[in-house]
Amino acid sequence: MKVQIKEKLSQVIELVNNVLVNPDINLDYSIPEDSTEDPYVLLKYTLNGSHVQEQKIPIKQNYLKKTPEDLANLITFFIEQFTEQIESLENGAQ
Repeated sequence: MKVQIKEKLSQVIELVNNVLVNPDINLDYSIPEDSTEDPYVLLKYTLNGSHVQEQKIPIKQNYLKKTPEDLANLITFFIEQFTEQIESLENGAQ
């Protein structure tokens, strides 16, 4: 099971990286040893070359049933929301 999840998440990361062209965003995934914890994608967003914001995007069991493409689209959506939120905080809410 973990091998299947690992393969799927590595496909998803590759798909997301092909869509996102922002060099300030770094993605990785983690599959916890504790089977009660969900795997997650770790998003690191570097602002102004120094300040790093991180967010864990949990991959719930129902998400794992999606195709890698659908899961990549969902994660891309979460990333876009997160980066917009951080940028608005950095630039001051308008």
